[in-house]
Amino acid sequence: MNFRFDHNNINVRDLDRSVKFYGDALGLVETRRYEPDDKSFKLVFLGDGSTGHKLELTWLRERAEAYNLGDNEFHLALVVDDYASAHRRHKEMGCICYENPAMGIYFIEDPDGYWVEILPEKR
Repeated sequence: MNFRFDHNNINVRDLDRSVKFYGDALGLVETRRYEPDDKSFKLVFLGDGSTGHKLELTWLRERAEAYNLGDNEFHLALVVDDYASAHRRHKEMGCICYENPAMGIYFIEDPDGYWVEILPEKR
């Protein structure tokens, strides 16, 4: 048996805002969208254009309240080839929520409070 990653899922309250955030902050682009006939939810898959891994954003029509992220101890991690430029962009966007210069990493926070770790390509 051989397993490989396909996607991670997060639930979002404002799908358009989240798609824009992930596009602006990380360059992710929509690769697929699904909505059932009853329009009770929407799925949007975002990709980085170089790997097969996708981020699935799920929007539920009946959901109005914020999601409980618990202690927010889980996160996504992305590697970037130009760490300094990415850091500048994220600082300008105001989405950096934690930095650890000693480790050479930082985290950004999306509109729903999920954290995304940004790693330099060469560590």
